[in-house]
Amino acid sequence: MASQSFDYIIVGNGLAGLQLGLRLASDSYFAFKKIALIDKSAKTVNDKTWCFWEKGDGKWQEIVHKTWEHGLFLSEEKKIELDLAPYNYKMIRSSDFYSYCKAKLNAYPNVSFIEEEVTDVQENEEVEVLTTQQNYKAKHVFDSRLPKAFSVKEKSGISIQQHFKGWLIETKDLQFDPEQFVMMDFSLRHKESTSFGYILPLTEKRALVEYTFFTPFMVDDKTYDALLEEYIKTRLNLQQYTITETEKGNIPMTSFPFYKYHSQKITKIGTAGGWVKPATGYSFKFTEKKVEQIIYNLKNNRNPSTQLQQKKYPFYDKIYLSVLANHNHKGKWIYENFYEKNEIQDIFKYLDEETSLTEDFKIMKSLFSFEFIQAFFRTL
Repeated sequence: MASQSFDYIIVGNGLAGLQLGLRLASDSYFAFKKIALIDKSAKTVNDKTWCFWEKGDGKWQEIVHKTWEHGLFLSEEKKIELDLAPYNYKMIRSSDFYSYCKAKLNAYPNVSFIEEEVTDVQENEEVEVLTTQQNYKAKHVFDSRLPKAFSVKEKSGISIQQHFKGWLIETKDLQFDPEQFVMMDFSLRHKESTSFGYILPLTEKRALVEYTFFTPFMVDDKTYDALLEEYIKTRLNLQQYTITETEKGNIPMTSFPFYKYHSQKITKIGTAGGWVKPATGYSFKFTEKKVEQIIYNLKNNRNPSTQLQQKKYPFYDKIYLSVLANHNHKGKWIYENFYEKNEIQDIFKYLDEETSLTEDFKIMKSLFSFEFIQAFFRTL
């Protein structure tokens, strides 16, 4: 059977693949380009929640599930109020994102969805994408599969796992303040590790409650459940509630050099392209920025991966990851100082990688410690 040919193939219909596909399809510059999105899944399940901050209404406002203007940072000793203005903290459910993007993309005649599992991508004169059913060709492939080298521990750089489990709970009585979310609550920690509660109150009776780790190690399902139960009972003072949904995830926070795995005709995207902020695990707005850079590159006849990687922020992130990897108990101290000694607007600007060197120094000064000095020289 002859291979079908496309101008662009996107491997993976997750956050990065669908954002990129929609951005390509909606730009008249690419109206005559044939675009295929290949994924083994139909993407109909609500398998994750994305949160991000931005000023005003953004391009995804139509599917934002909940917005907050106020947040909290908590520990045994600290209660820090976070007034986010002019930012808002926003939540999008993945099922809403998938259905929104697919509905938009299905309206474009030059876009094809292929529900098959990709087994390999081979670069020759054209790029060949092999699936379990047939092969496809493209002039350029945007690949969201992790490089094989990433799974080799000794080659993966400094890596911390952001792993978590969350319950969407409902109560009979009014229990939550839907106007204020909890960014981090270190009042219950697992064995002095960097671990904390995270609460997204949706109504006075409904909230997504998660227990999150930033650690070099993983835990089993029973540990998540025990911590969630204890957190809800002792910190939220809830004895009766109903679990209506469960979500679980693992996000790599890593210094792995994903940018080295781009080529002339294959661009790595999403987590596989290093689009997850190593210091936080946030990816939604980073994906939006990276997609815009790819579109700019294509329209200016540049390789799509040009300038996708900044220089100074990976260095900063590597220092932070080094501290967490070698002194994981320091996480509580790090975030207490981070939120107490800096304005939340400056924190968001720094995490969005939009700061000057002077602003960077102010952030770093707030975290000054022997462990960070050690990590700085290890990173050098």
